[in-house]
Amino acid sequence: MAYTADDVAEWMLNEVKSAGILHQSAAVEHIKSHFGESFIYVNEHGNQSIDKEVKKAFRKLHRGKAAWERDGFFWGWS
Repeated sequence: MAYTADDVAEWMLNEVKSAGILHQSAAVEHIKSHFGESFIYVNEHGNQSIDKEVKKAFRKLHRGKAAWERDGFFWGWS
């Protein structure tokens, strides 16, 4: 099955809504193993990050209800 950025974003939304928190490191690992490496890239700091199209779709889905906690590298549900 070919997944889309929207599929990954929907998974992220469900995770953060049900758990109240989604750590980027856990999200990266889950996305790689369940959706594929194409949704992950290495950022300018040498860390694995979630594809920009996925993050864009995620922002559209959560409509401001998930906040990125920069210091802890996680999204929290508000």
